[in-house]
Amino acid sequence: MKGCGLALCLLSAAFCLFWMPSAGWEILHLGSCVISINLQKIRNEFSEIRGSMQAEDGNIDIRILRRSVSLQDTVPSDQCCLLHRLLRLYLDRVFKTYRTPDHYMLRKISSLANSFLTIKKDLRLCHDHMTCHCGEEAMEKYSQILSHFKRLEPQAVVLKALGELDILLQWMEETK
Repeated sequence: MKGCGLALCLLSAAFCLFWMPSAGWEILHLGSCVISINLQKIRNEFSEIRGSMQAEDGNIDIRILRRSVSLQDTVPSDQCCLLHRLLRLYLDRVFKTYRTPDHYMLRKISSLANSFLTIKKDLRLCHDHMTCHCGEEAMEKYSQILSHFKRLEPQAVVLKALGELDILLQWMEETK
């Protein structure tokens, strides 16, 4: 009888953990691709470094991620592809090349990079299952972003891209 009560208790605990939404986790609908991410965690970590990034950014006239042109109004079928490419850009060219003697800042950047890597892996699964298509619009928007990216010196573009993470995060929130 004791074993049955323990089993029932474990089953109830598992049920609660499975069905209770975790704090900060959100479902993104990127066309046919659906992924779950902890957007709150990413936002919190970004908020801790945002002021520093924007203070170091001396190029206020140039925007890499333009709200009206680059991300907004992307058709749902192209959102997965565009996000996948943007995450790869951040992972390969931004997070890897950011330099600072501040160890706290490096830990925050590393944590952001790990979060982006997890999302990218989930998007890769969608791509492997043919639910993440790269249409002409996604490729055009990504090309526009790259052209803005190439206008700045390497360290300046890293600071600019990090300072504009809020634009990317807002866009991700809008795909829920």
